Amino acid sequence: MHMAEAKDYFLGRHYDLEAKKVTDQAVMFDPADLVTHAVILGMTGSGKTGMGVILLEEAALQGTPAIIVDPKGDLTNLLLHFPDQTPQDFEPWIDPDEARRSGKTVAEVAAETSARWQKGHAEWGLTREQRVALQTTVQYTVFTPGSSAGRPVSILSSFAAPQVSWEENREVLREKISSTVTALLGLVGMSDVDPLRSREHILVSNLLEHAWSQGRSLDLVELIMQVQTPPFERLGAFPLDHFFPQKDRMDLAMLLNNFLASPSFQSWVEGDPLDVAAMLYMPDGKPRHSIFYLAHLTDSERMFFVTLLCAAVEAWARLQRGTSTLRAMFYFDEIFGYLPPISNPPSRPILLRMLKQMRAFGLGMVLATQNPVDLDYKALSNTGTWMIGRLQTERDKMRLLEGLQSASGLSDQQAYDRMISGLQKRVFLLHSVHMSKPETFSTRFTLNYLAGPMTRSQIPALQRMAGGLPAASAPAAPAQAPVSSPAAAPMPAAATPTPAATAANGQSPLGGVRYLSTRPAPPVGVEEFFALNEVSPGQALGGLNLPAQTTAEVQGMVYRPALLGQAEVRYLQRKFNLDTTQQVAVVVEQMEGMSPRWEQTVWTPFEDANLFRQPTPNTQFAPLPVWLSDPKRVKALQTDFLDWAYRSATINVRANETLKVYAGPEVSSAEFREMCAQAARALMDAELTKLEAAYEKKLDAVERKVARQKLEVEEQQNEVQQRTMEELGTHGELLLSLFAKRKRSVSSSLTKRRLTSQAKAALEQEREELKQLETELDQLEEMLQKEIKAVQDRWAQTVNDIREIPQAAQKKDVFMRWFGVVWMPYYLVKVGTEVREAPAFKPPQR
Repeated sequence: MHMAEAKDYFLGRHYDLEAKKVTDQAVMFDPADLVTHAVILGMTGSGKTGMGVILLEEAALQGTPAIIVDPKGDLTNLLLHFPDQTPQDFEPWIDPDEARRSGKTVAEVAAETSARWQKGHAEWGLTREQRVALQTTVQYTVFTPGSSAGRPVSILSSFAAPQVSWEENREVLREKISSTVTALLGLVGMSDVDPLRSREHILVSNLLEHAWSQGRSLDLVELIMQVQTPPFERLGAFPLDHFFPQKDRMDLAMLLNNFLASPSFQSWVEGDPLDVAAMLYMPDGKPRHSIFYLAHLTDSERMFFVTLLCAAVEAWARLQRGTSTLRAMFYFDEIFGYLPPISNPPSRPILLRMLKQMRAFGLGMVLATQNPVDLDYKALSNTGTWMIGRLQTERDKMRLLEGLQSASGLSDQQAYDRMISGLQKRVFLLHSVHMSKPETFSTRFTLNYLAGPMTRSQIPALQRMAGGLPAASAPAAPAQAPVSSPAAAPMPAAATPTPAATAANGQSPLGGVRYLSTRPAPPVGVEEFFALNEVSPGQALGGLNLPAQTTAEVQGMVYRPALLGQAEVRYLQRKFNLDTTQQVAVVVEQMEGMSPRWEQTVWTPFEDANLFRQPTPNTQFAPLPVWLSDPKRVKALQTDFLDWAYRSATINVRANETLKVYAGPEVSSAEFREMCAQAARALMDAELTKLEAAYEKKLDAVERKVARQKLEVEEQQNEVQQRTMEELGTHGELLLSLFAKRKRSVSSSLTKRRLTSQAKAALEQEREELKQLETELDQLEEMLQKEIKAVQDRWAQTVNDIREIPQAAQKKDVFMRWFGVVWMPYYLVKVGTEVREAPAFKPPQR
């Protein structure tokens, strides 16, 4: 049984190629042999990753710290050690798609995996104590450069002056400078950079050396500024401008500034500094296995970081005392592309140096690859141990044998050919200069669960499960000394850098921007303006949204440069009674690309009283960015802004075509509706007057008929009354004649009665005619009211018949009012040990 306290690494058991089976003979490996480095080769599925995991597990069990470069995400499996190996331990790391393809649930696959791992550990004599030891002996940490998924890594320390004597360590530091500069230039797109031939490399290297030799650090912002105006006048025998003209230096500065200005840059300056000592040991002395997960990065970003990491490891190792024992391990999981035989990427020179020199300092390098063709075998001549797994093609095998022959001088190449051809899955050929003959072995079961490559989204859960430390933030910059209150005092004659404070968003500045006491001059011919400080300190502090009980103190002010453009646009259109002028302003604080999106930088137009030609005394300044330092570019931006102002110079005219009412943007919506209502009322009144006049004639005629008919009815009523009286009188005479026995004609009485009936009938006829006339009059009045309402409704509807008609300005009516550098004021606010910036101007009303 292999015990954790054993001196040698337990790699597996001997494999009999003839019998094609695993024997009981354990294969042990002396970790001291790793001081002469090792290489692991094998195709996909050969067990190469498992072989590497086993080496790292054995190193962890013996407390050997390790720096682990993981380009693909396989080595994050080093955190998947489960002492109890329950199905619940495995379940979060089972691939649901794989389980679905097998027709099983994730829980079922987890149970099967748990059983398989328990069985494998039992067969190989691996114990729970060893699995527990993996958790307790070393601290596992997953670093994710350029991302906060794991522990982010700050690259700023790569540009910081080392805490060692320049004179005593000049050679080592120059090598670090060379590697750092090569990595930086590679990141910004320069390939195959030759430190002896590249002007860019020579200039930037000299800038770093000039600063480091004086004990000063350079951040990226200061580096970019010094690329434009280096602190020396000659490079070698030539004047600076002859060796590297200013225009070309500006191109390089712009290239570097693109990286600085990119949104992703902040993720490269937050997190743990690239301190190798801290990544190998915890503060309490506990060894660490620091895994650098790089699968989320682009090829250029991976190359950049790998080169910086190698430079940091090399610099750390050179400061250690020499030893023949294994002090630490540097494991690189996939070396393909980083140590090629022909091209010269930034990582190659430093890896070559490390392979040659790191053995003296006890740093064992283990390099793994699945591509034996694209590998510099001459470089691997410094590698003492080869672990060769199954290869994919005959060409791979032949290339490996050729490389192995040139690197190690094989005594019997045919024997190696036969052995390599007979390798099976998880079977390796161990070739070492420390062994008298090669050996084939089958790798043991890994203590860790091999779940396969992890994605970035899985890293946080992995860190939490392993008890990873919380992500560290970049060290806060020292607070700035208080600035005296503004007064009429002369500005200092020279620009004195002051410590970095914060960026405009209240956070730490990108790259440690320094403030200057002397105003950086804009390019010749470019105007500059100073925005009014229109926000009180109390209002500015409120804008920082600080937690309650936070102590904050305003310590001064700083100006930050931006680009101001303000144009005056006149709109003239007689048809719409339009004659108005508008101001359009932009403030560009950051530039991405060659031209900004002007519509995203629109600002509240400045009044004359809000812009000054001189700054407030005793105010500091942020550096002028590269894009504002180029007069040609500023001129091009001015032309582009004026063109944009013309293209976008459009206002909407409110129009009511029915009412022929128009108004420009100076008239509010409510005012325009009132104008339309007034116009509609006037037109409606005119139409109603005409309508009422037409009906008035009809009504007058009918009313006259009604009046005449009423007279007819009245006359007929009188006739009826008269006839009735006559009839009654006739009846009375008839009665009297009967009592008086006088004779009275009966026919006369009947005649009277007939006349009365005729009069009553005529009255009813007259009344009916009157009723008909009155009905006709009512109907006319009703029709009039209906038509009046229809007219009112129609004109009321026209009030809402409003639309907006866009009107563009003519190019001759667009005038530039102001264009140039505008310095925007910020308060410097001390919050604890941090200095933040709070805007001293009102935000734009967009």
